[in-house]
Parts: sequence; structure tokens; C-alpha cells
Amino acid sequence: MPEVRKVLVVDDEPHILRSLGFILKRAGLEVLEARSGGEALEVARRERPELVFLDIMMPELDGYEVCRCIKTSKELASTYVIMLTAKGEEADRQRGVAAGADEYMTKPFSPSRAVERVKAALNL
Repeated sequence: MPEVRKVLVVDDEPHILRSLGFILKRAGLEVLEARSGGEALEVARRERPELVFLDIMMPELDGYEVCRCIKTSKELASTYVIMLTAKGEEADRQRGVAAGADEYMTKPFSPSRAVERVKAALNL
């Protein structure tokens, strides 16, 4: 049986977790969820997802800090990180890239584009 690919969706907005989780599950992925920066790191360390959708403005740790922690962790450094945020200014993008994000998507987002990006990132 083929291995199910894990994707972690990190956002403090329940409707984003539900909608993005739904489309990713329909694409055949195992979806993990976290609602804060601290929870995101706990889940990432325990479950080792291949890809993380990461909001920036969250409780505890912001997305930039979570991304830095993931990318500097020996065990998680290869995790593909897509920042998914309402912060669309060029300075925000640059800060995301500086934190180690592989991609930067702004809200509102296209569900089909999100699935396309996951499939491309994971070579599906």
C-alpha cells in the first residue's frame, strides 16, 4: 500500500483549517492541524509532515518564528513550507523568504492552486 503523504495546516482561523483540510484530504493527503505556533512545532516534531501551510499571525509564536524553527531543525529542515497569509506586502514576502519559506501565498487563496502547489512540491 502506498505511503500517505502528511501535510500540516497551521492557522488560528477554523474556516481556513476546515476548507484547506477538506481539499487536501480530497487530494489523498493526510492532513494534520495546528491552531498556534507552539502547537505547530509540537505536531511537526511528532508527525514529521512533508509540507506545512503556515499562517503568519498566530498566538504564541508567529509564522516567521515557526518557519525559522522548522528550517533550522536537523529533523525538519527538508520540510517544504508554504506561508499562507493575509499579509501580502513585499516586505512580508521578503521576511517569509528570509525565515526560510519555500513559497508565499496570500489569502484569499484558490483551493485548486493550493492543491497544485502541494502536488508540485511533493512531486505527486
